[in-house]
Amino acid sequence: MYNEENQEYGMKKKTNRRNTLMFLLLLGIVSMLSDFTHEGARSIYGPFLAIIGGSAVVVAFSSGLGEFIGQALRIATGIIADKTKKYWTMMILGYAINLLAIPMLALVGDNGWMLAVGLILLERIGKSIRAPAKSTLTSFAGSELGTGKAFAINEALDQIGAFLGPFLVFILLSVRSASEPLDSYRLAFGLLGIVAVATLTVLVIAKMKYPHPESIELSTKGQSMSIKNRIFWMYMAGIGLIAAGFIDYPIIAFHFGKTNAVPIEWIPLLYAGAMGVDALSALFFGWLFDKKGLYSLVAAISISMLFAPLLFLFSEIPLLIAGIVCWGIGMGAQESILKSVIASIVAKEKRATAYGVMNAMFGLCWFLGSLLVGVLYDVSINALVVFSVIMQLSSIPFMIIVQKQLEGLRKESV
Repeated sequence: MYNEENQEYGMKKKTNRRNTLMFLLLLGIVSMLSDFTHEGARSIYGPFLAIIGGSAVVVAFSSGLGEFIGQALRIATGIIADKTKKYWTMMILGYAINLLAIPMLALVGDNGWMLAVGLILLERIGKSIRAPAKSTLTSFAGSELGTGKAFAINEALDQIGAFLGPFLVFILLSVRSASEPLDSYRLAFGLLGIVAVATLTVLVIAKMKYPHPESIELSTKGQSMSIKNRIFWMYMAGIGLIAAGFIDYPIIAFHFGKTNAVPIEWIPLLYAGAMGVDALSALFFGWLFDKKGLYSLVAAISISMLFAPLLFLFSEIPLLIAGIVCWGIGMGAQESILKSVIASIVAKEKRATAYGVMNAMFGLCWFLGSLLVGVLYDVSINALVVFSVIMQLSSIPFMIIVQKQLEGLRKESV
């Protein structure tokens, strides 16, 4: 009898794990297709706006404001997701706005840069609607598979789309006649719309197959913390320091172009390589997080903070490649670990709110840090490097303190 009960329990456990993995893979396919769409579009926003009458200021404004809105609104959308528990509704609405705004760009007229900017901002708003709900749904798979692994798998699939979208848009534009670039951009936006529809189709299938995703998560000790907890805000402070010191790739690309450190055609190739490193490091550090907790992020920061001196103080190709690898490691670790911590410590009833707060904090500090980096670049490259390294290094004590306190709480709950 005992053996039969054990066997039955083992079969249920295996079935639940298989269902959880299928749920996570469906979400990962949605992420992959959506990143294919909007990252493919983002790779040509700049030149497209320039052709239809937008200035450099317009391009910078739409990019900066779009990112800020996309992050800041997540506080509100996270609260709404927690209050209503309509995770799938938030996902479908957000993805529909986020993705369907892109093929609409194909309909913009020759001097319609204002309309185009509006659609670009709408695309970012759509992402802010669906992001907290998506992170929360992904976190539900963590109790069965491990939170680090759950977010790592999602990030790896995400980055496949982030690589393929811009790459295939590049191929399309390369084979089209250069005499009509506007028509080529419109064709690219239109074709990306097909992938957008495919994304929404997979999303609806996932909703039909898993109508109550919150039931996937098993009850886990230690997940009672709220966003009012001191540990949560100490973690937010550490995240803010990481974001402020982590330099965005457009600034790195600008430096490469200005200094002729690498051939101009290498710049997108290096970015593609960084996305590959991002995907692999997300898988590794996600696995490591499930074993070592926030010490895995400390290890990643210790490596990634080297990217600034390698990329901005040297011109030798091997050192620049090493710098890109360090940058990609930082990106991958952030994507797989930062969200995993929230899933590990915050109860699922308040998790979308916590993700909204985390994204807003990260986005604000990233925005302010980028502004300061831009100023420092014109003043002193050495100062820029020192700022980047110190900000990231300063986050390590916060992460160690948070990990120690979480270990103490878990011991008390046993």
